[in-house]
This record gives sequence, structure tokens and C-alpha cells, in this order.
Amino acid sequence: MNLEVNSLTALGSAAKALLSFAEEEKVFIFEGEMGAGKTTFIKALCAELGVEDVVSSPTFSLVNEYAMSTGVVYHFDFYRIRDIREAYDIGYEEYFYSGNICLIEWPERIEELLPEHYIKVEIKVLSPDRRAFNFSKNYL
Repeated sequence: MNLEVNSLTALGSAAKALLSFAEEEKVFIFEGEMGAGKTTFIKALCAELGVEDVVSSPTFSLVNEYAMSTGVVYHFDFYRIRDIREAYDIGYEEYFYSGNICLIEWPERIEELLPEHYIKVEIKVLSPDRRAFNFSKNYL
């Protein structure tokens, strides 16, 4: 599924479209260059999910946990991971296979650890205010 967003205010609509597209899938990976808006889009997605916590990039902690009425959302940022063992050290399996929503930035750094089923979100910068989104279902 492809869509284009022309402003920050349109991110909520894109987040709704992603959740509809995902159906029952719980693991989402986000790809895009630095500054493409991955964390900004994740904030909009969390708002659609009903998260009331402050959503921020877990760049240094690797994972943040946000509460919602139907469970929790785990938000990962593997940008600064130096070794795949760091993902093992935080117990990635307990998160990825918990049945809760997992939002993963920089998934290429832990590609071999991704579950068999996930939703891939690609974000491309078209201009300072415009982004192209591509949503796809991936089954290894």
C-alpha cells in the first residue's frame, strides 16, 4: 500500500491507514534515512493506538515501553547497537513474541532476529514537508 503525506497533520490519517492495513499483525519495522520521520510517524501511530505516555526515541535505552488500554507498545531503536548480542541482552524475544505491539526502528541492524511475520513501513523523503509511505506484509 502506498500513500503520500504532505504535512505533519496528515500523519494521523497515515497511521489509521497503517493500522487498518496491518489487521492483526503486531510487529512493525520502520525503514528510512536518518531524518525521514520514523520517530515522528511512530508518535502519530501511538496516538492512534491510544497511548497517553510521552513517545520519544529510545536511542540510548534501545527500548521504551508505553501503556495503552489494551496492553503495551514496545518501541525499539537499534541505530546505536554495536553488536547483535545487545539485542539478546535486552531479551528481544520476550518483546517480539509477547503478543504486544512492537515498533522497530533501524531493523536492518538486527535483521536475523526479526520474527517471521511483520509489517514493513518504508518512509521516503520527497521534500521537507512531504513523505511517501509504503506498507507491506512480510512473511519469511
